[in-house]
Amino acid sequence: QVQLVESGGGLVQAGGSLRLSCAASGRLTNTYAMGWFRQAPGKEREFVAAIMWIGGATQYPDSMKGRFTISKDNAKNTMHLQINGLKPEDTAVYYCAATGSLLERDYDVRFSGEYDYWGQGTQVTVSS
Repeated sequence: QVQLVESGGGLVQAGGSLRLSCAASGRLTNTYAMGWFRQAPGKEREFVAAIMWIGGATQYPDSMKGRFTISKDNAKNTMHLQINGLKPEDTAVYYCAATGSLLERDYDVRFSGEYDYWGQGTQVTVSS
């Protein structure tokens, strides 16, 4: 059983930066990937970034490329999302998530339904 906790959100001015963190309480051994999603009020959950737990390959939607950087520390069971050049439209609750085992199946990390574990979310608010 994996439990995830996000941190690092807050209120920031447009153009600023934030570094979000996600800590896992359980071992992520054999986890296929971890990812970040965000959800604004009244909107669907949106894929932000994903990283393969073993190997470290990253994946971003075209709309997120450039300003968003996902990283991880396997030894510390943590991952991070660096967001630069924040814009008001980045305002959302940001969630970290983990898939199941890479030994079980393949995963399309772009879709929220592919993830088994979710954090509680951390609020990012960007002021104009």
